[in-house]
Amino acid sequence: MNYRGSCHCGQVAFEVEGRIDGAMACNCSICQRKGSLMWFVPRDQLTLLTPQSQMATYTFNKQVIQHHFCPTCGIHPFGEGTDPKGNAVAAINIRCLEGIDLAAVPVKHFDGRAL
Repeated sequence: MNYRGSCHCGQVAFEVEGRIDGAMACNCSICQRKGSLMWFVPRDQLTLLTPQSQMATYTFNKQVIQHHFCPTCGIHPFGEGTDPKGNAVAAINIRCLEGIDLAAVPVKHFDGRAL
């Protein structure tokens, strides 16, 4: 299935291909504050519809995840990194996708604070 997503003001827009079979809620220092529900997909399934120059990026701690956000409205629609096998992945904030019934998506809680 193909989904469209964006930040609140639409300055950062994208499409992502895949099937949402669940999402992750993390309690690490940044995810707890953002309140994101993350769906992980291979990076090549994410297509930016706006130039990357319209996004801002934040990294912290081990500097391995690029947390992308809109510099205008502040919303964090997705991040990028690598999985344990070294594959490029995108972490999509499903709260930023159009037409998603959030109540129907099973959520796994991850203790990122313990890392």
